[in-house]
Amino acid sequence: MCLIAFAFAPGTRVPLRLAANRDEFHARPAAPLASWTDAPDIVGGRDLEAGGTWLAVHRRGRVAAVTNVRDPALKVPADAPSRGRLVRDALECDDLSAWLERLAAGEGWRYAGFNLLAGDGERLWHLHRGRGQLLLTPVAPGTHGLSNASLDTPWPKLIRVRQALQHALAPPHWPVRMLEALGDTAIADDAHLPDTGVGLALERQLSAPFILGEHYGTRAMTWLEWDAEARRVHLGERRFGPEGVSLGESELSVALRA
Repeated sequence: MCLIAFAFAPGTRVPLRLAANRDEFHARPAAPLASWTDAPDIVGGRDLEAGGTWLAVHRRGRVAAVTNVRDPALKVPADAPSRGRLVRDALECDDLSAWLERLAAGEGWRYAGFNLLAGDGERLWHLHRGRGQLLLTPVAPGTHGLSNASLDTPWPKLIRVRQALQHALAPPHWPVRMLEALGDTAIADDAHLPDTGVGLALERQLSAPFILGEHYGTRAMTWLEWDAEARRVHLGERRFGPEGVSLGESELSVALRA
């Protein structure tokens, strides 16, 4: 994922609502939202090049998502594992909090820069691996946004989708209003652009919530709603090709194990 907006409300009937765009090279193969054939308890899209994923849920009652950190000066180990593996490991590890603590204690340095969100419906954590920083924090209740910096860094597109989320939570606006916000292709004014070291032209292209491009752009738009009362997670996904051409959509309701 490269842009995530979510509302975390532990102890309520709907502890988590989340909507996100995955930005990636169009040539990189991926499978659509579904149960995985080799791990049927995992439900999500899948990166067919490295085998991981950008966002998925586990029927035991876990959710995880990852974004990259955009920083050309960040040093990456030559043998860095795929960051998509972090999501699968977060879903399948025996003790999520202990596994996250190990990453924060040093194992996270093995990866290129990332943000990892992981939770179980009652607790939610954010792990940031940046330039010289490896920081694990519990996520506070409320509405949040995450892109290619750290949690709630006020980039223009993050501010736009987080504000849209605040208005989209009440029925019947969810998830329709949120998907409209994620589909916004308007680029930000130059005065509001971050300077992440990739040059002005690319900063402009990447400033829109929905990125259009022939070779790189928004590939998937995903929404998630965790229904604690019904013990279900509802998921939807819209898929896109070069220049934003629609490639189809899916919607699933995942029953969680008691």
